Amino acid sequence: MLRASIWLKAIGLFRPDILAACKSAMEKGSRDADFLRVDKAVFAACPSDSIDYAVMEGLPGDTALGIAAHVVPLSCGWSDVGAWDALWQVAEKDGAGNATRGDVMLHETSGSLVMADGRMVACIGIDDMVVIETPDAVLVARKDRTQEVKQIVARPKTQSRSEAATHRKVYRPWGWYDSIDSGARFQVKRIVVKPGASLSMQMHHHRAEHWIVVTGTARVTRGDEVLPVSENQSTYILLGTKHQLENPGKVPLEMIEVQSGTYLGEDDIVRFHDTYGRG
Repeated sequence: MLRASIWLKAIGLFRPDILAACKSAMEKGSRDADFLRVDKAVFAACPSDSIDYAVMEGLPGDTALGIAAHVVPLSCGWSDVGAWDALWQVAEKDGAGNATRGDVMLHETSGSLVMADGRMVACIGIDDMVVIETPDAVLVARKDRTQEVKQIVARPKTQSRSEAATHRKVYRPWGWYDSIDSGARFQVKRIVVKPGASLSMQMHHHRAEHWIVVTGTARVTRGDEVLPVSENQSTYILLGTKHQLENPGKVPLEMIEVQSGTYLGEDDIVRFHDTYGRG
């Protein structure tokens, strides 16, 4: 524990190049809504080093900061919990040595870590395994080989898979959306817009959109029309129509969006006006 001013002084003493890069990235950054966005190019050029190598290991032998006397050795058990097998080691276990979370059913299973985020997970006759279910992907691995997950993580990037860049549930300044289903020419999203927030005025070249309000009231701009859409009502946005979605109410607006068209990528957006400064 230390003051921010002392930490900045320590980085400046041991790694002035890292401090200079971070300062430059902040100074050249920009603000929009609640976000401070550092300058991407400058921050990416910042040297990469860990906190312990860059600063902590140099503190005991240093006198310039005047804090060396306060750094003392500590002998204790320690784990970064940096892999699934490490999480199993520290988790509470049943009589068969299994650690579970979520909707999990086990039969003749021992020494395993099983975590269910959204669906029921059933395991039969497995030992020393790790099973992790999430909305984005499912991992099944031997407990002693979970460190090799990095070999799998690298593949989606080289194959340009969407899982490498984004989660199924995506947060935006105005709220969030969850892509709950998709097919060759359609996609279904659950959208939640915060009270008083709005999406950009936009248009799509390749898709039409059906909006169904579940909770709250939406204010929809569709071409030259501005119309309220209440609970259990819906509206339709034709392909190529300029449109905007707003939540004028005091409760979150929840809706279902059904997209249909020849291309459904997030880059098929032409923005005309955006509260959050996005191009």
